[in-house]
Amino acid sequence: MADEVVAAFGVHLRAARGLSDHTVRAYCGDVRHVLAFARRRGVPWDEVDLALLRGWLAAMVASHLTRATIARRGAAVRSFYAWARQDGRIDRDPAIRLVTAQPGSTLPSALGVRPAAELLEVARQAAAQGEPVALRDWAVLELLYATGARVGEIVTLDVDDVVLGDRLVRLFGKGAKERVVPFGVPAARAMAVWLEQGRPSLATTFSGPAAFLGRRGQRIDQRQVRTAVHHAAQVAGVEDIAPHALRHTAATHLLQGGSDLRSVQEILGHASLATTQRYTHVSADRLRQSYLQAHPRA
Repeated sequence: MADEVVAAFGVHLRAARGLSDHTVRAYCGDVRHVLAFARRRGVPWDEVDLALLRGWLAAMVASHLTRATIARRGAAVRSFYAWARQDGRIDRDPAIRLVTAQPGSTLPSALGVRPAAELLEVARQAAAQGEPVALRDWAVLELLYATGARVGEIVTLDVDDVVLGDRLVRLFGKGAKERVVPFGVPAARAMAVWLEQGRPSLATTFSGPAAFLGRRGQRIDQRQVRTAVHHAAQVAGVEDIAPHALRHTAATHLLQGGSDLRSVQEILGHASLATTQRYTHVSADRLRQSYLQAHPRA
């Protein structure tokens, strides 16, 4: 019975809230975690109360899980029981007063302007040989940095989502929210070469509209993007970063270049301006370092 309810919750998350498969799996996994905790104590999923949920949180703290993990699991369980109550599956919501500690606010990792340029130059030089996968990786890295897109948004891109003439790309973010983001000349050049030379070499009858393809002609996945970023960072001799760091890098460089917070919020697809404001801390930190190095009375 519990498995059926969790499956129905997953359907709700996809259909009503438009969450990605990855997010749905994470939420359902978190719910299964608390239901397993309850089951070991002989409590059915629909008889869970606030005291049991607080005991579950305490057990996770005792297991030294990170605050971010505990906060995410708490949010998933609150969403699950709120949905179950609204759907008429339970009479009361035991998680309505469940409070979890907020995850610590950490400064996102970002490359400096020169290391970012060196990373992209490595990708461009590798693509100069004309090998299709190298052309693809160059285009992917340029687009990640140019648009600040999430990796999930890049791998789900279709060819028609990219308008080279206007240097615009249509991205579908969290909750299937659509936004249109501009990109610059270097990214446009890389995308043009990929679409004109690289993609046709890999495309098959099964490729469909996917913008970026793997060696077998199928849509690429996030693992392939991570591999491309790690390899370019290694060859360039810069900090080994994850693809998401290019999103942080783009945001930081936009703010350092004078872009306003609202514009960066729109580009990144943040629902809250507070999320975007994290990048002001990065910029302020670098400004402070520059001041300490340059001002005679620092």
